[in-house]
Amino acid sequence: MTTECADSLKECREMVRGFARSEIAPHVREWDEKAGCPFEVFRRLGGLGMMGILVPEEYGGVGLSYRHYAMILEELGAVEGGIGLSVAAHNSLCTNHVQIYGSEPQRRAWLPRLASGEVLGAWALTEPEAGSDSGATKTTAVRNDKGWVLNGSKNFITHASVGEVAVVMARTKPGSDHHGISAFLVPLKTPGVSVGKHEDKVGMRVSDTASLNFEDCQVGGDALLGKEGDGFIQAMEILDGGRISIAALSVGIARGALDAAVAYAKERRQFGKPIAAFQAIRFKLADMATAVNAARLLTERAADEKDRGGKTTLLSAQAKVYASEVAVRVGEDAVQVLGGYGYCKDYPVEKFWRDAKLCTIGEGTSEIQRLVIARELIGG
Repeated sequence: MTTECADSLKECREMVRGFARSEIAPHVREWDEKAGCPFEVFRRLGGLGMMGILVPEEYGGVGLSYRHYAMILEELGAVEGGIGLSVAAHNSLCTNHVQIYGSEPQRRAWLPRLASGEVLGAWALTEPEAGSDSGATKTTAVRNDKGWVLNGSKNFITHASVGEVAVVMARTKPGSDHHGISAFLVPLKTPGVSVGKHEDKVGMRVSDTASLNFEDCQVGGDALLGKEGDGFIQAMEILDGGRISIAALSVGIARGALDAAVAYAKERRQFGKPIAAFQAIRFKLADMATAVNAARLLTERAADEKDRGGKTTLLSAQAKVYASEVAVRVGEDAVQVLGGYGYCKDYPVEKFWRDAKLCTIGEGTSEIQRLVIARELIGG
């Protein structure tokens, strides 16, 4: 990494950290309890370039590297995991899919609006019977003289009820395998699109999650993203980058929990001294810090490989499974360090713990990551 790039990363980190601490941190508990935040937050993030991190400047983005992207998500995650999750889903799933596979008219129509934070994007792959087995997609897209008609449902979709456009995977060849799935760019105000159940999540409550229903939803022929039948392949490639973002978000959540535990251990006194003086606490904090740094290094390695244009399937899966499980473990250890206070909402660690768990599930469960890793190692 060049000195110029290192300076850019440092400046970017300071900017994001300052914004997170001043504009997000004071509202964390309020937003968590009401399970949402003002949309204006994303407009302000867009004004700082954080809603179009990977988008080239010609389309209204800031065209930063994956290293910048990972760093930004870490800083957001260290303060509010749900905001970080929304930024990740918006950037690496919806916006990135349009950027990579969209036609020039599709890019011109949507990327500037997405990059500015004017609108939020969704990415609709998961279905009630097609979660880890995403090749089992049942949502259909049937060609007619006006374009395509979509029917089906998607669930666990980030920004389903607050987004303005979604990338939707649908089967265009009945009875086929995953090669019969195509990707479509669908404005969510299109007739035939409706929002279903809004999920009342344990953690990441600030980030909107709901189901989407498609009933005779007519879209034009220009809604197709890339080639017909390539939707599943596109989705898997998009997830390689998306998993880096979840790894980075996990590092941030774990770091937030660690920082809170260290601060508490220095202040909390028992038996006449700070609990940080006791070996049991010192060793626990040491193990937490080591795991966070290891997760960060693995995530940065995957981001570096992505920036070089290399295949990141293995590294992305390794970073995602390791960092997400570290976040859960560090979050739980932080609760233990705080004792009874760790289980109370007056202190931040219980929220870091709650938020962390979703990172082991979203964009491919830990079990799926291990299958991916094994396949990359031994084939089959």
